Amino acid sequence: MAKLYFNYATMNAGKSTMLLQASYNYQERGMRTEIFVASFDERAGKGRVGSRIGLSSPATPFTAGDDLFALISDMHAAEPIACVFVDEAQFLSPEQVWQLARITDRVGIPVMAYGLRTDFQGKLFPGSLELLAIADELREVRTICFCGRKATMVVRVDESGEALREGAQVEVGGNDRYVSLCRRHWADKMRCD
Repeated sequence: MAKLYFNYATMNAGKSTMLLQASYNYQERGMRTEIFVASFDERAGKGRVGSRIGLSSPATPFTAGDDLFALISDMHAAEPIACVFVDEAQFLSPEQVWQLARITDRVGIPVMAYGLRTDFQGKLFPGSLELLAIADELREVRTICFCGRKATMVVRVDESGEALREGAQVEVGGNDRYVSLCRRHWADKMRCD
């Protein structure tokens, strides 16, 4: 029975690496996979998912207005898909999360979504909120804070390394823009009392 999985973590926990490894495992056995990534995330190149350790793969870019149910259904009709992977799943719209749920429920294809749970201000992304609500299985990918505790939060930093407290929810970046921290050190950086 197909399921909708949400694998979530902070930045630099290895989510994209896990996605690429899982997709490779299917492909190695002769099964087709499809990988999706937010169209504005071009850190690995346009239409690519990449990891910090150098792995990468072509991906289908999606925008907030795309009907993923129709797109994946058409792809599957042309050539069967064994599993769908979504990188940066926090950028899905709530409607797209439900479209992916219909892919598992009605078409029978497992969907493995990987993404952030919260933004730099500690707020849930809309896509993550919907995934936390309806995914069949939730899996936390763990990484650590500089203090050794589990990192659950992320801060956005400026060029000098100072934590930013305001700004747009979405700003694509990597180690140069974000630092993963435990809740205590996140609150210290964000000056929460």
